[in-house]
Amino acid sequence: MHEEILTGGGVNHVVRIGATVRRPTGPWTPAVHALLDHLAAAGFRGAPRAHGIDEQGREVLDFVPGQIGTLSGCDGARPGAAGRLLRAFHDATAGFVPPAGAIWYFPPHEPAEVVCHGDAAPYNMVFRDGLPVAFIDFDTAHPGPRIRDVAYAAYRFVPLTTAPAEGAMPLAEQARRLRLFADAYGLAARDRATLVATAVARLEHLVGHMEEQAAAGNAAFARHLAEGHDRHYRADAEHLARHADVLTAALGPAG
Repeated sequence: MHEEILTGGGVNHVVRIGATVRRPTGPWTPAVHALLDHLAAAGFRGAPRAHGIDEQGREVLDFVPGQIGTLSGCDGARPGAAGRLLRAFHDATAGFVPPAGAIWYFPPHEPAEVVCHGDAAPYNMVFRDGLPVAFIDFDTAHPGPRIRDVAYAAYRFVPLTTAPAEGAMPLAEQARRLRLFADAYGLAARDRATLVATAVARLEHLVGHMEEQAAAGNAAFARHLAEGHDRHYRADAEHLARHADVLTAALGPAG
């Protein structure tokens, strides 16, 4: 079987064989596969289906045709489309019951309203005609509150960054797009009030996770630190904290 290496993630070695994708497994894989089975049964089409483990111990998933998104692509239609897809995903997970003894990459967070993707960003989504149609890479999925996923996805899709290479834009445009994302998701008023603070907390957690993984010998995360990813996330967290009042005011009540 011909194996085509799929690039973009930067952490796992992923290959395509025909209509399937093969990825490394972890202790969380059984819980993730149970989630993907639930999504398929619920009629959610924005995720690959799981097909067990191959003879090399890799998980087998559907290959989802399309293009993997990039952080620098900041088309104005993306925030709304991403918000709607994330809401559909969350709603489809609301009735999911994890298998007994389920292990997750990240620990569950209360209130466990839904199953969070954990890394809802353009590089973990498949696009067609410039718009996101499916999530991939569910390794970091875990039960948690909606806002935990929404805040990080908003950071990535607006994007709420200071980095020109990732589509930095004036604060007023960030605020406008953030409102589009929240309205497309149908975000509740209580979550709008905490979105910016949650995004800051997610970035701080991301930096801490990178440092922990690098210290444990994970070469991919060590490379990310060497490339300055931690400094970038800290700068963006400071940007969000500095302009929290403006961004939160732009969110307003639920649309």
